Parts: sequence; structure tokens; C-alpha cells
Amino acid sequence: MLIGHLGDFVKVHYFEGGNAIGRFPIATNETYTNKQTGEKTTSVEWHAIVVKNKLAEICEKYLTKGDKIYCEGRIKTRQWEQEGVKRSSTEIHVFDLTFLSTKASNNNAEVASKGQKEIPTKDLEGDFPF
Repeated sequence: MLIGHLGDFVKVHYFEGGNAIGRFPIATNETYTNKQTGEKTTSVEWHAIVVKNKLAEICEKYLTKGDKIYCEGRIKTRQWEQEGVKRSSTEIHVFDLTFLSTKASNNNAEVASKGQKEIPTKDLEGDFPF
């Protein structure tokens, strides 16, 4: 189970037969107080997320860089050799995902409270909200 912010847009690859696989990174952070110095410290971890088929399509359509999500899945590690060098990758294969906040919903709520026109999601760009 992870709660984090998307670090990039969802990239989906479609296969023959209608199957799809989507990939995107999320950042999780932890804040704690250093007992020796009393300083607050934040550490960030990056996770490679993999979603399949209908869930991949939904993520591609509704999620964008910076959105906050909750996801559940399995840790999968794969290994391969490339040009004589052993490589490995650890991914989270997600089977359940919940949108916690999106830039579009945050910006649209802000705009609505000011009595302005709603902003289309596809026009939103920017830095991480954390």
C-alpha cells in the first residue's frame, strides 16, 4: 500500500487484442525529527508503478503529473542482462487504485470559489504540489 504523488504522466502501451500496460513513477515521503539536531528531515522514495488493461486506460485519462493517489499492489522484481551487465528493476504491479486529489479538482475548486470559469484538465502543467 502506497500513498504518493505522480512524478510524471502515465505512459500507456497498447497491444493487439486490446490489452494495455501503463507505467508511471510515484514519490512517497516521510518526515521525521532528527533526535540529535532537532531538525525536521524529509526523505523521498521513488516507486515504479505498473497498471494493466482498463486500469491503465483510466489512469492515462484522469491522472497527471503531481496528482496524489493511494494504490495497492504486489512488488515484482525482474532481472536481465544487457551488454554483459546484470540489471534489475523493482516495480509495484497495482491492482487497486484510488485518486486522492488531482490538480484539476484542486484548481477547479479554487477557480469556482472565485466565481470564474472551470479550467480544463489537459491545460494544467506545473511542479509537484509537495
